Amino acid sequence: MYPYQVVRSRRKTVSLEIRPDCSVLVRAPLRMPEADIRTFVLRHQGWLEQHMPQMEARRQAEPTPEQAEALIRRAKEILPGKVACYARIMGVSPAGITVTGARTRFGSCSPKNRLCFSWRLMAYPEAAIDYVVVHELAHIRYKNHSPAFHGFVATVLPDHLERRQLLKQPPDFSTKE
Repeated sequence: MYPYQVVRSRRKTVSLEIRPDCSVLVRAPLRMPEADIRTFVLRHQGWLEQHMPQMEARRQAEPTPEQAEALIRRAKEILPGKVACYARIMGVSPAGITVTGARTRFGSCSPKNRLCFSWRLMAYPEAAIDYVVVHELAHIRYKNHSPAFHGFVATVLPDHLERRQLLKQPPDFSTKE
């Protein structure tokens, strides 16, 4: 069994997370017995064994400062055009775009419809980049991941599930300029 850290809070459910440093974190309700937490972790060993190699690969794959700068430049050059193009197709209007160094998410959409994209996204294939752009633009219309949200994404990218799978691979910082 993987070693894990427990963080208790005023929550009703228990969750399991693999952190970027590949440590395992369990978020649990304040009064949940240790035995129940241990049982939960044991029940999810298969999930941990499946996802831990991906996290290890991501952790080891860090760009050089030069590669990071190139990816930032590329993100600032490419993303505004992609966002404008897909926004027209989807009939939505983002409030703005920001490029960040986020490590745990490729993109986000604020309640005020401002989009953020991690420059790390640029280390993935074009099809994956387009998927993240469409995904975040869809959040302007749907602020959740409901069936309607996924249906809206599918109207623009019918192969969105295959594109999403590309994001599960480790980034390739070496070939992106």
